[in-house]
Amino acid sequence: MVTGICWAGMITSLLLVLNFWPRGMLAVCFVCFLSFVSAAQDFSAYQSDGMLLEAGFIAMFFAPAGFRPGGGEESRPSRASLFLLVWECFRIYFESGLAKIMGGDPQWRNFTALDEYYQNGPLPTWIGWYMQHLPHWFHTATAFGTLALELGLAWMMFLPRRVRILSSLILTLWQIGIILSANYTFLNYLVLALGILLLDDQFLLPYLPRFLKKSYLATKEAKPLAPPAIEDKWRKKLREQLSAVRLAVTAVMLTWIFYATLAQMAWMVRPWPLPTMPVSALDPFRIANRYGLFAVMTRSRYEIEFQGSDDGQTWFVYPFRFKPQDPAKPPGIYAPYQPRFDWNLWFASLSSWRQEPIVVRTEQSLLRGDADVLLLFSGNPFPHAPPRQMRAVIWQYWFTTPAEKRSQGTWWRRQQLGLYAPTLERESDGRIVVLQWPQATEPRE
Repeated sequence: MVTGICWAGMITSLLLVLNFWPRGMLAVCFVCFLSFVSAAQDFSAYQSDGMLLEAGFIAMFFAPAGFRPGGGEESRPSRASLFLLVWECFRIYFESGLAKIMGGDPQWRNFTALDEYYQNGPLPTWIGWYMQHLPHWFHTATAFGTLALELGLAWMMFLPRRVRILSSLILTLWQIGIILSANYTFLNYLVLALGILLLDDQFLLPYLPRFLKKSYLATKEAKPLAPPAIEDKWRKKLREQLSAVRLAVTAVMLTWIFYATLAQMAWMVRPWPLPTMPVSALDPFRIANRYGLFAVMTRSRYEIEFQGSDDGQTWFVYPFRFKPQDPAKPPGIYAPYQPRFDWNLWFASLSSWRQEPIVVRTEQSLLRGDADVLLLFSGNPFPHAPPRQMRAVIWQYWFTTPAEKRSQGTWWRRQQLGLYAPTLERESDGRIVVLQWPQATEPRE
């Protein structure tokens, strides 16, 4: 079922790119992605999923009408939908800045939040390794710049044209830097796309390919007025009534979303006594969200590793596809793709195995040789039969220094800290029992 939903979403996305019935395709894409994140549960509890759902829903009111609308000259987007898309872009920045200040993390107040940022994120990149080793003043300046951009420059989105264009250019360069230095799925690409709305045709026209420029200019040429089509009175009246209903539904939905998002932003500062029912009613659809990226910075990097054994003495490692594991393997650039299993393990490494059942469930699945779970790894060290024992160990990782990288050729250095979760054994009758419990450890952050 989930596979069918994914295929339907990909096909309708392609039709949307080909400009076939944009509103209809956006509606199908929205339903498919909402179904996916609802089914994925713990694997979809990310702010980026809410960002995409919110933007996709509002885009249904922004897209031109018709099956083949061309450039949309006959169906201009409503100003309300354009405002809400820019409003979402603004909130992603501004609410993230608010969360950093209201969260109380001293690293942001001391401008040290980015000192270890490049190595401690979910999926670093090889470019992040080099940025991690830039001078301390660079990390201090970028921490200050992040707060200035999110709390100050973001307001430029609502100022006159030239200021909006300048803000778009600055934000675009900022997002490109984030994309190159870290893998945050499609989040940064979505913010880049929303930032395009700060520009206008006059600014973009010189940079368009010749065929697009020619097509655009053709829409601006004067055309002879066509004689009005003869239409039955009942059809004309019906169309007017449908248009009025559509306008009313649009006004109600967009106003509702604006209230819900404004209320949530206000509650980040102070618990104002505003009606909560309109906000909670939209929660299942995730089309009116609160954002707050990097409110508290991760101070260390931990990685969970799954190991199997047949004798309890020799342990073989299950290699991951994306997250750091082999110290000699350079961290890659995978965004906009999101390896959700690897992401969830990163969050699990900062918590206790009792709070993260995904780890023990993965151990059990590997003991049973579950083919779907094995596909999450880049290889299977037990190709003929599942192992008898399985354990999950926890490592602490650091980027190597430039001197270590030159002499050893490694990107990471690491230290094993012990068991993360219980060591399990599959008995001859198929039952799974606990062989060893992990020692109590201090909370990781």
